[in-house]
Amino acid sequence: MMKAAVIDSPERGPRFADFAEPVVTGGETLVEVTAAGLHPIVRMLASGEHYGSHGTLPMIPGIDGTGRAPDGTRVYFGGVRAPWGPMAQRAAAGLVLPLPDGLDEVTAAAIVNPGVGAWLALTRRAALLPGETVLVLGATGVSGRIAVVLAARLGAGRVIAAGRNQAILERLGAAATVTLGGPDDRAALAEAAGPDGIHVIIDYLWGQPTEAAIAAITRRGMAHTAPRVRLVEVGQMAGPTISLPADVLRSSGLEILGSGPGTIPLAEITGAIPGFMALAAGGDLPIDIDEVPLADVEPAWRRSDGGRRIVLRP
Repeated sequence: MMKAAVIDSPERGPRFADFAEPVVTGGETLVEVTAAGLHPIVRMLASGEHYGSHGTLPMIPGIDGTGRAPDGTRVYFGGVRAPWGPMAQRAAAGLVLPLPDGLDEVTAAAIVNPGVGAWLALTRRAALLPGETVLVLGATGVSGRIAVVLAARLGAGRVIAAGRNQAILERLGAAATVTLGGPDDRAALAEAAGPDGIHVIIDYLWGQPTEAAIAAITRRGMAHTAPRVRLVEVGQMAGPTISLPADVLRSSGLEILGSGPGTIPLAEITGAIPGFMALAAGGDLPIDIDEVPLADVEPAWRRSDGGRRIVLRP
């Protein structure tokens, strides 16, 4: 037996308890876990809210982590078969990649999931072109902050950061910022867009903020030629649904895309990880981390991340 975060029911979070040792099959590697990220998707999968939930109980949650391979190599890992998962002392991993020099195990466990998601949303789904204007909705969260920096690195001509935490927005170095939750989010976003408009929206929020952004790009009249706007939906931190007027799709040039497993082949997602880890090894991507002992998983699970990524340490 080993110690792990164990979920017995989707209605409650995990408890710190004993769980059977993982069984290693062909193609898997037994990893001594060093760190596992408590990402928003981990909570959603465990609760059954996410479309990828498998429903196997009891289970160990998590989607990725870092640790040591049997030969002592520092590795990033994923692909752990249910009911096992990364939030344990050991994991049998189907995906194991060596960590590059300069990237420590805690940072890797925190940053790969949000960072690769932002990278693929910008490059694969939005197909960002040099000089285009990017709006990041939810820019004060962990993923959003990384997306702001990556958009600039990928050649965006202008990056607009929108979120509720004004103090974080002011530190992001974006060309314009919008503090959401004001008297008129639509007007604030339209003003930030300027006369050239927005070409790409990376959306971690959905719900009301997305409705405001769509209203901000909507144009009236019949003589205009609407620019193409790719809205890439990555998360739903502000709500699971939106109201979408039909005429928006006819008048605004809006295209709505999703980004995540199912829209991007898994092989392409995993194929992007080594390159992103090499980028992250430079140490200049924004990430704030709270390290928490695995034994304290219950209170950590209930905590709001507040723009910081919780990493559990066995």
